[in-house]
Amino acid sequence: MSESRYVGSELDVFAHARNWKRYFGGALKPFLEGTVVEVGAGIGATTAALCDGSQALWLCLEPDLGLLSRARGEAGLPPCCRLVAGSSSALRPSGAADAVLFIDVLEHIEGDRAELTRVLPVLAPGGHLLVLAPAHPFLYTPFDAAIGHHRRYGLASLRAAVPDELETVRLCYLDSVGFFASLANRLLLRESHPSVAQIKVWDRLLVRLSRVVDPLLGFRFGKSVLGVFRRRG
Repeated sequence: MSESRYVGSELDVFAHARNWKRYFGGALKPFLEGTVVEVGAGIGATTAALCDGSQALWLCLEPDLGLLSRARGEAGLPPCCRLVAGSSSALRPSGAADAVLFIDVLEHIEGDRAELTRVLPVLAPGGHLLVLAPAHPFLYTPFDAAIGHHRRYGLASLRAAVPDELETVRLCYLDSVGFFASLANRLLLRESHPSVAQIKVWDRLLVRLSRVVDPLLGFRFGKSVLGVFRRRG
């Protein structure tokens, strides 16, 4: 396998977003049982936030060997986690996974529908594909370009990327308050990279507000899109 280098620089910054990981993690928790495959595990910060150790196996795929080494040494992952150097192309069509995760990963992949089609045979019948991605193409900024984002998603465009063999369980937006911060940055500030201080303010204040406001607004808009899809059969 040839090593793939991740072009982004945001993983360390967003590792501080603990409230955010707990928020979307709570929405995904009912589906994180049995055998879980996480595509693009990075430095393991999201894995550590989502995996509670009760799973039979949590397979962490990461093609960047430097990030994988950091995940092994720094993340403090539960024993059920197995870290593997590689991408989804290394997976066998076992039909054994109860969940396949793409957490802030799918937007980095140019052929998104081809990628999701490739992982489909890994899912067991009744298994779930779980996707979290940045929302709204009009919020695309130099920061997105700098960290290798090919796109941002709307509800319709994420659904269009998902193979027809998967039915929609949940498709919604999260972080409505953060949406306005992203919009302000897009229109006014135009900063290319958030600082740790900015991420902490967003995480400690705006995310907590969004947890209250999002249900009141029916999860109709936000800065991230969340998709839960079930394999028929």
